[in-house]
Amino acid sequence: MSATNQNVYFRSNQQHTMKFAIFIYLFLLSFSLFAQETTGSCATRKASKPLQQKSASLTVAEIAQTEYYDVHYYDLDLNMNNVSTSLSGSVEIHAKAKIDLDSALFELFESLVISEIKVNNIPVGYTRISNKVRVPVNANTNDNFVIHVSYAGTPPTAQTNPLGGSGLTAGSSPSWGNKVVWSLSEPFSAYEWFAVKQSLTDKADSCAVAITVPDTCKAGSNGILEAVVPLGNGFTRYEWKHRHPIAYYLISVAVAKYVDYSIYANPAGSAAPVLIQNYIYDNPQTLPNFIDEINETADFIELYANQFGPYPFADEKYGHCMAPIGGGMEHQTMTTQGFFEKTLTAHELAHQWWGNNVTCASWCDIWLNEGFASYAEYLMLAALYPGEQNNHMTQVHQSVMQQPGGSVWVLDSLNEARIFNGRLSYDKGAGIIHTLRYIINNDNLFFAALQDFQNTFADSTATGLDFKNHVATYCNIDLDAFFEQWYFGEGYPTYQVKYNQVGPDLYIEISHTSSMPTVTPTFTNPISLRLLRQGQADTIIRFSISNNTELFTLPNFGTLVGTIGIDPGNWVINGNGGVSMDPTLAITEISSAPQKDFVLFPNPSSDVIQIANQKEVYSYDLYAANGQHLMNGIIAPGEKISLSHLKKGSYIIQFKGGNAFKCTKLVTIN
Repeated sequence: MSATNQNVYFRSNQQHTMKFAIFIYLFLLSFSLFAQETTGSCATRKASKPLQQKSASLTVAEIAQTEYYDVHYYDLDLNMNNVSTSLSGSVEIHAKAKIDLDSALFELFESLVISEIKVNNIPVGYTRISNKVRVPVNANTNDNFVIHVSYAGTPPTAQTNPLGGSGLTAGSSPSWGNKVVWSLSEPFSAYEWFAVKQSLTDKADSCAVAITVPDTCKAGSNGILEAVVPLGNGFTRYEWKHRHPIAYYLISVAVAKYVDYSIYANPAGSAAPVLIQNYIYDNPQTLPNFIDEINETADFIELYANQFGPYPFADEKYGHCMAPIGGGMEHQTMTTQGFFEKTLTAHELAHQWWGNNVTCASWCDIWLNEGFASYAEYLMLAALYPGEQNNHMTQVHQSVMQQPGGSVWVLDSLNEARIFNGRLSYDKGAGIIHTLRYIINNDNLFFAALQDFQNTFADSTATGLDFKNHVATYCNIDLDAFFEQWYFGEGYPTYQVKYNQVGPDLYIEISHTSSMPTVTPTFTNPISLRLLRQGQADTIIRFSISNNTELFTLPNFGTLVGTIGIDPGNWVINGNGGVSMDPTLAITEISSAPQKDFVLFPNPSSDVIQIANQKEVYSYDLYAANGQHLMNGIIAPGEKISLSHLKKGSYIIQFKGGNAFKCTKLVTIN
């Protein structure tokens, strides 16, 4: 039987006061290495090694000092090979002073020996403490300056770097035997192989990467291959230039004995065919083994151009460099990939929009990169392999429900395994985008909102709240409760349905429990049921949910036959608690205790705030938007919190009480 989606909303008389929680913005950090090449994913590659704490080499105060200048351009000129990570050469950092600036601070791993530093082509002295290098620039506000660093050495491995990592790795393909040296800098390993300012919010306007390698090798990188220059004595220089803004961790190199296999795509919005340049192992069996999967990249890029907007780097290329990793890394315009499988290839390509064109503004919001790239796998399957997407989304939901808790928003951003947690950042991230699409309930509007977001934040960075606010405005929809429950909150609902038929009228009770009731007690997203009436096709009806238990009446429904299906479209991560007949419905009044309302007023405020109808004592912590802890205290019923000493802007305040109660609110000072 075919289903007819009536898009009918039934709303109970019970009211639910929507709250919006925003968890504390913490400072960045972490991640490193790679998995073994076989099969895998973006997630398994990025968080596959033993759990390891990693922090930036700079203190918070030093990180703030790097924001005194704005990087415009990186120019890397390196000598490398495919069997050792040892390198030599130079890096130029082209920048502009944002304030009057005596000196500039950047990072370079301590094992890399500096032979000379020039500022504006004049040799200068410098100070170096471990990985921190400070050079005099003597620049006035808005002055441009160039730091030229000549250096050589061997980058650290995960074993020799006390912070974890391995920004540059040498390895052999276990499947094909080819030797490769490749970079992987996400999130804080770029300084392990070149002089850099590691700030997500300071994208360079462009970059150039020149790599001198043995004649037997090729070197892949970002942008366009502008020249291949034979140097004699057995060496060749590959000169790449990328003319788009780029985050520091997306600058890449890969060196191996490659063959160049290039194809073209014709995505919408591109003035000319887009080059897809693939550096494949120079092995007689490798290209024939993967050629069909590689060729699909053209279909994928054409699909995503229709869904997300024009391919952002159409004037240059897209491509792949093979390396022995268990998945892929979405280097801008040139993904590093261990093998070719449709969902992996589609995922890494989607990052060119979600992660590269628009980059998460902090590692707390890695979902903007990984959640959307993961959901792009579903979109690819739905468009090109219809039917496979259903099992794919089922697996995504099952993955999320392996454990009861966990937030998509990353609180522990010091832990690389947490940042790149496949269950949360990837699967739950993809799942809630799917639910958001269901809530918007208009695919044209949904994809138009995604395209507008890509256009608005192109070449820049964004937070999860930026996305939420943008889509809410574009679609004219309130997303506060949705993000509170699904993005910042934890857990998932398990639905139970009871029904009773009295004459032609159908009574339905929809109840749900939360897997994390102390954090997210109620999920207020709509839920659909499939109902079969005698003599009619299946009918799918959407019910609006405000409370943990809701009673709905469907008058003159007809005769219900067969069972009721919960969430037949698999739109919502949920446990199925079963369906049962209850003859007491419509006789016994359904009552449900309302959720605890937690309202701050006045908000916005200029001086004080308090809790409406406060009944117990709470402790509280107040944070700035950048995660800096500003104050804490205790508030009793009837008391107020003074905010008069704070500057205008947005702040985050977290309340805690008995029975593991926790509530986080956004406060605006005007």
